[in-house]
Amino acid sequence: MDKLTNVKKNRKRQIRKSRKKPSTYVSRTPVHPWRVCPYGEHQVVEHPKHNPPSKAHPDGSISTVQWHCARNPSGKDQLYPDEIREIATQHFSGLKNRPCPLSLGFKNGSKYDDLITGWVQYWNEVLKPDQLLEPNLVKALIASESGFRPELLHKKRDPGSARGLMQITNDARKLLNNEKELKDHFVTVTRQDLDDPGVNICAGVRWLFRKREIASVVRVKRQATWLEAAEEYKGDLKGLLNKDPGSQGDVAPFLKYLEKVEKCGK
Repeated sequence: MDKLTNVKKNRKRQIRKSRKKPSTYVSRTPVHPWRVCPYGEHQVVEHPKHNPPSKAHPDGSISTVQWHCARNPSGKDQLYPDEIREIATQHFSGLKNRPCPLSLGFKNGSKYDDLITGWVQYWNEVLKPDQLLEPNLVKALIASESGFRPELLHKKRDPGSARGLMQITNDARKLLNNEKELKDHFVTVTRQDLDDPGVNICAGVRWLFRKREIASVVRVKRQATWLEAAEEYKGDLKGLLNKDPGSQGDVAPFLKYLEKVEKCGK
């Protein structure tokens, strides 16, 4: 029996085991069809484990941690980097409702269209907004935030600097895993994880959903549009509402890119 078969059998066994009803039962189904572990758990992929020195192994040893579903510390839904990457690898090819394929004048302007498509669809289906987020808006936001440069650090000497495709700050990264900030559906990643384009877009789109909530409650006192959510994401909505020229200038590139991708194919 080959290694891949063993991994698949172990995965199925762990999933069946994790779905048994505990004494206090809550929903044990995954939050989305692309997830394999039940609510409140995340998948841990097979990986090597470095064990400390012992009498039997004075120099330490390496063992293999098998694929399994692990309980989340919050008891709620959490996404971790390995699962984020696996979801993209397994499910994002060939999806519909893609963003405009224009490069918008950037070297990598169409390189991340699959990731944009997939994570917009995922969060739309998990969070179920009254108005669906469109991939074109996220693509325009990335163009204005980073110019599609996944390695971009806004301030290289600042550990809290905005980083990656969607320029997520370290404060935002922490809030995505904070139960006082989000009710559920957390994204648990490190600063370095945000250098990965897929992880960055997954976290950035989740943060955009949160920014729409903030814009609705704090700024406009009604359900904010996705355009207003993007302006809040960029830190400009308050200034725009007050007709601040600085905020108008800051958001202008985003609006230009958004106009271009929305005209695509028309």
